[in-house]
Amino acid sequence: MSVSVVLFTSDLRLHDHPPLCAALAAADEVVPLFVRDRAVEAAGFATPNRTAFLADCLADLDASLRERGGRLVVRSGDLVAQVCGVAAEADADEVHLAAAHSAFATRREDRLRRALAADGRRLLVHDAVTVAVPPGEVTPAGSDHFAVFTPYHRRWAQAGLRAPLAAPRRVPVPDGVKGERLPAREHVTGVSPALPAGGEREGRERVTAYWRTGLDAYDDTRDALAADATSRLSAHLHFGTLSPVELVQRARRHGGPGAEALVRQLAWRDFHRQVLAARPAVARADYRTKGDRWRTGRAARGDVEAWREGRTGYPVIDAAMRQLRHEGWMHNRARLLTASFLAKTLYVDWRIGAEHFLYWLVDGDIANNQLNWQWVAGTGTDTRPNRVLNPVAQGRRYDPDGGYVRRWVPELADIADRFVHEPWKLPGAERAALDYPEPVIDLAEGVDRFRRGRDRGK
Repeated sequence: MSVSVVLFTSDLRLHDHPPLCAALAAADEVVPLFVRDRAVEAAGFATPNRTAFLADCLADLDASLRERGGRLVVRSGDLVAQVCGVAAEADADEVHLAAAHSAFATRREDRLRRALAADGRRLLVHDAVTVAVPPGEVTPAGSDHFAVFTPYHRRWAQAGLRAPLAAPRRVPVPDGVKGERLPAREHVTGVSPALPAGGEREGRERVTAYWRTGLDAYDDTRDALAADATSRLSAHLHFGTLSPVELVQRARRHGGPGAEALVRQLAWRDFHRQVLAARPAVARADYRTKGDRWRTGRAARGDVEAWREGRTGYPVIDAAMRQLRHEGWMHNRARLLTASFLAKTLYVDWRIGAEHFLYWLVDGDIANNQLNWQWVAGTGTDTRPNRVLNPVAQGRRYDPDGGYVRRWVPELADIADRFVHEPWKLPGAERAALDYPEPVIDLAEGVDRFRRGRDRGK
């Protein structure tokens, strides 16, 4: 009996799973394996929200495998040692894995390939995370990656898509390979109270519901903060409980402006991956140096703490930061506003904000998180690095009735609409009775400080 190992990482599904399908085609039996990599925990990636969501995903994956005669083998420790150990126990010839693109993932993949080769085994890597263009496959003249989204998107949109793969009907697993008990969400502490459930079933049900009720209006409503009209599929894409290829195929069949706008967002996801693959250092270093002299010291630390706690005195910023802690998720427009406020209005290093987001966001993803933060901070791929988003103007535009603010900042629930984004303008007695902080900074002063800082750094 020939055996292959399928190493699940950020592809925790059975539908459209190239590594699993290839392993089943090549061997009589497979070992579906997930390793709780201690290096991931040591690096700080295994935060409470993502650990809890992961537990849901693994339980759902195991249940789906059992419906097909299989099971999920879970091990803990050094990933390379555990995979090599399982391959030896099962006498497997091959290990199949989905490609990843961070520096951490590529180093780990290289170690695994060498260790397996030393035992006479092969590592086969499949593209299961990007839509149509794996990083490095399409490049502009004179460069190893696209630095501007629009030309990248043109090439991306022209690429052919493979047909999504059906979930296997049977997954035969050898008897001799033992695993640990599956982790459980209830054993994780520090989880956001309203963190959504994970797993492929949850993801597919969310897609079905959104296609029926929200996709057609996506282009018109996705920036409306109070409407909560985004797809909320980001966590499922991060953990791979949904296939991006299948989503694009389904969206294109559905058609319409909403579907086109959603597909464009998936293109941004691939765009950031090809930037990260070409420039791994951008996970911590500026993509393009602007000479910023970020604020430090006690005053800056106090502003950062007010930002983290949602007590800046700017209602739309505070609403977003409180949503982040409560749900482990934040509306996309709100992510732009809070990032701009920290990096430009408060003029604090973008890495501080990116780290906070990575801790709380269940969809926290190195490529998307770090490069979106750099885009907003003006150190990344944005062609308008001096853009500053005004939280009052943006609040009026994207939360005109204050519904989003009132939902997350109950101190402001009963004030008149005209004051909901500028509560400091309330009449004296009303303002004095309001348990809500004064703005940490005047917006004009913040913009002036940002521009002076940029000028000094040139």
